[in-house]
Amino acid sequence: MVQAYILIQTEVGKAAAVAGAIAAIPGVTQAEDVTGPYDVIVRAEANNVDELGKLVVAQIQAIEGITRTLTCPIVHI
Repeated sequence: MVQAYILIQTEVGKAAAVAGAIAAIPGVTQAEDVTGPYDVIVRAEANNVDELGKLVVAQIQAIEGITRTLTCPIVHI
């Protein structure tokens, strides 16, 4: 199982709607709108890195209002 935080920038005023839409996607365990350089922070999981990439590119980035994403896989050191 691969888990990651996905940091998202949105168009002005779209953070809450984007977070709500992302929260409904299978594989997303948490989606919160926040303040700071990013507007939404998501925690997601997938069986492997390829599936995580597909989740981000095909489903999350397809949501209207998103301008940029940064995916940060979780590592256990």
